[in-house]
Amino acid sequence: MEAAIIKARDGGHSAVSIMHDNEKLTDNLFRILANYVESVANGDETTILISGFHGTKQPNPIQKATLAVANGPHSGSVKLTSKAFFHGGAYIIQMTKGKLPTTESEWLPVTTTLYTIYIVEGLEPACYYYFRVAVVTPDGITDFCAPVAIIVV
Repeated sequence: MEAAIIKARDGGHSAVSIMHDNEKLTDNLFRILANYVESVANGDETTILISGFHGTKQPNPIQKATLAVANGPHSGSVKLTSKAFFHGGAYIIQMTKGKLPTTESEWLPVTTTLYTIYIVEGLEPACYYYFRVAVVTPDGITDFCAPVAIIVV
């Protein structure tokens, strides 16, 4: 593998191709070896570490933002995309203009919708707007998400 990498530094197509082929073979060999170690170790972390490998770690799932805000298709519009919730029946959207509110009464209702995507229109361009969403579930209404700010164009 190392020799193939050195030859590929010149940038020749065949050398680069050989390097990629060797990379696939090496990767396959390490996967076979890792599977063998895992089967012999039978979940014993010490045996895995002694073999020179590290314990398996599941990848962290990608967390989707609860509420994504982007400028809409027209001037003065904003597209809100909420994360879909299991058993979510409706989505309550609120907004405020200018500054982040200090009390609940400063939040203005936008809509209650059945959809995760909603476009708010008629906003004043070049102003800060804050949006937040809560979900209506069979267990009640969830807390509102953290406010998301956008400057409307």
